[in-house]
Amino acid sequence: MFHPRRTLRALLLPLAAGLALTFLPAQTAQAASTLTNGGFEADGAGSATPGGWSEYGSTGASFTEAGGHGGAYRLSHWASTAYKVETYQYLSGLTNGKYKLTAWVRSGGGQNSAYIALKNCGGAEQRTDLPVSADGWIRIVVPVDVTTNQCTISINSDANAGNWINVDDLTFTSGTSGTTIHGADVSSIAKSEALGGVYRTSSGGKADPLAVMKSAGMNYARLKVWVNPADGYNNKTRVLAQAKRIKAQGMKLLVDFHYSDTWADPGAQSKPAAWASHSYSQLKTDVYNHTYDVLNALKAQGTTADMVQVGNEINGGMLWNEGSTSNWSQLAGLLNSGHDAVKAVSSSTTVALHLAKGGDLSGTRWWFDSAVANGVKFDAIGLSFYGYWHGSLYDFQTTLDDAATRYGKPVFVAETAYPFRLDSEDAHENIIDLSEELVAGYPATTAGQTKWMNDIASIVEAVPNGRGLGVFYWEATWTAVTGNGWDPTDASSGNGWENQALFGYDDRALPAMAWFGHR
Repeated sequence: MFHPRRTLRALLLPLAAGLALTFLPAQTAQAASTLTNGGFEADGAGSATPGGWSEYGSTGASFTEAGGHGGAYRLSHWASTAYKVETYQYLSGLTNGKYKLTAWVRSGGGQNSAYIALKNCGGAEQRTDLPVSADGWIRIVVPVDVTTNQCTISINSDANAGNWINVDDLTFTSGTSGTTIHGADVSSIAKSEALGGVYRTSSGGKADPLAVMKSAGMNYARLKVWVNPADGYNNKTRVLAQAKRIKAQGMKLLVDFHYSDTWADPGAQSKPAAWASHSYSQLKTDVYNHTYDVLNALKAQGTTADMVQVGNEINGGMLWNEGSTSNWSQLAGLLNSGHDAVKAVSSSTTVALHLAKGGDLSGTRWWFDSAVANGVKFDAIGLSFYGYWHGSLYDFQTTLDDAATRYGKPVFVAETAYPFRLDSEDAHENIIDLSEELVAGYPATTAGQTKWMNDIASIVEAVPNGRGLGVFYWEATWTAVTGNGWDPTDASSGNGWENQALFGYDDRALPAMAWFGHR
């Protein structure tokens, strides 16, 4: 992974470059309409300029070496001093149309920039940054619309001393890619504003937070529903009011049913107090009636839900103990009761099932294999993926891709987030507040938060067969406002999340909102 200095190569490079200039003046005339040597196997290790490719800048920092993704060799960028280098290939004679570059990449992080681009293709340059992954290879894609019968494939590093990337197994084929969901959970807004919370544009003007995020590219909002929460927020009435605001911004709506009076997650799936003594048969009716009631009221006011989660992070089931995964047939009955209520209100509404631990391949397979075996009906799969809890980006891509392929369903990230600082604004300790909790290569800065979100979106974009729908940022608006703490039964509870919101401690929109503009 790290590379000794190649003294001989360093001596030969100027000579080779001179020869190339002297004897190969028409090098670009060799351009082909198909990508050459995309696997970097043509020359073996130590090739100064891989066959079919050209280099610009600190050319000594671009070379092939052993340790490929598919074959024996790979392209690497590395130098012991700061460097800027581009490894590129010019394609001509292309039939105009939509193309997609796919590449397998690794990166140790720390660069000013490291990306693959398609440029000089007729339209705007398209780029995808390399996610930071020091061990596992990550697949990324770059789509482009070729309108001038030509295109340049460009691998770029603007790096500090010792930074490195590996790139391998590039393919350039007809096709396209992108994500349709650029969303955020905004369940905290109503209570925040009622208690004096203020949101501002990046320049400081007070504004509707939904409008601020919409202008950055947000197109989908997620709202949780609790049955009868102690604080009177996130219930049916509040969801109806917020849905009007969301739809007025031209956004789509995901309604996230917890089937509880408080937080439901892998560690807690407590029944609503009103259902506590009910039999399993009654609980199936409760799920149907509650789901139908909320969604039909949304439809009646002209704000039909576009997607619905039947349950929240239901790794262990829901409505414990009757709906636990220790009794799959009962859990299946409850989930299908929710599904049927959704479809009774609106047949076009997408029904999603949501698990946490988005890097847990075996756990995700076990859960959805069990769901399918028990006849559970669903349209899409949502996963929570928090990098400081749920494994590596490699684990995440492996799990997400497998879910899409194994079940033939579209997939999305139902929750992710990243801190832009570690200190607290309120007196309550932040959930992530130590540098050792962070993901390597992603500092707790506005730039680190932005890169995390763009890289997560890039991994979703790369899901095979176009099955990656997009991403929801979790609780983008949960800034530190006295009284708007985590516990609906305790007004004095604090907020452990304000350092992961998309509005800063000065209430201004943060740079990470740029991720809403991802393809």
